[in-house]
Amino acid sequence: MLNKGLFKKPKNELEAQHRTSRLNDPAIPSELCRSCPSCKQLSFTSDLENNFHVCPKCGYHFRINARQRLNMIVDSDTFQELHSELVSTNRLAFPGYDEKLEQAALLSHESEGVIIGVGELDHHKTAFFVMEAAFMMGSMGQVVGEKVTLLFEYALKHQLPVIGYTVSGGARMQEGMLALMQMAKTSGAVKRHSDAGLLYIVMLTDPTTGGVTASFAMEGDIILAEPEALIAFAGPRVIEQTIRQRLPKGFQRAEFLLEKGFIDGITPRKIQKETLNRLLTLHSISKGGEDNGSL
Repeated sequence: MLNKGLFKKPKNELEAQHRTSRLNDPAIPSELCRSCPSCKQLSFTSDLENNFHVCPKCGYHFRINARQRLNMIVDSDTFQELHSELVSTNRLAFPGYDEKLEQAALLSHESEGVIIGVGELDHHKTAFFVMEAAFMMGSMGQVVGEKVTLLFEYALKHQLPVIGYTVSGGARMQEGMLALMQMAKTSGAVKRHSDAGLLYIVMLTDPTTGGVTASFAMEGDIILAEPEALIAFAGPRVIEQTIRQRLPKGFQRAEFLLEKGFIDGITPRKIQKETLNRLLTLHSISKGGEDNGSL
């Protein structure tokens, strides 16, 4: 039905311009289009999905969930999830934590802030962990730390490389010291995996911060990042408030860290599987073409 109000005589020039804008730019349902936070241009959701959820106009990388990442890099029908039964509990009786866990599960459709499992990447048998931003911003509690540790132990037992995708707001404050202890536990598992001569590649995505950055996120043999990803321990706003100074443009973004030597490369989403396959192949050749083990 036509909106008859649009055809009334405008009261002034400003109202006339507003009506013209409404006629020329009809509303589009949000589920059909998304606005890019960087260039502000609209793109059809279907076009974004076909372009790895990257803005076709400016290259901005939209945040995506853990299952979408797995679908992008793991060969079809090869992924076997491990320890999905592990879920967080409110051991410290932190007020409101039970409700937050319930809300996070409903929002993310996941039981925890990380998914672990084994699968194949271009037929390379590999162990994977992928963190889930929609579950309390991928914060690291006891279960996240336990699942990451269990994955590295599984990879060590089966002589598999590990590929990890990080996205996190840091250690989960509702679990206090129990969450902070996961930094040491995961680091120990990574070290044992490394001592066995096995490969660990980590892809840092936006944002990777706090205790995750201070532990397994920065302990990879090869550390890659998505373009413009925020990578930090304390975020830029916290630092500016502490030192009372303005920070350089792009501070703590992936490009800044690459310039300073903190990461090894920046890998756009559309070439990540190709890049990871090349690295796995080179590592296999360097070990004399050994088989990576069985699932």
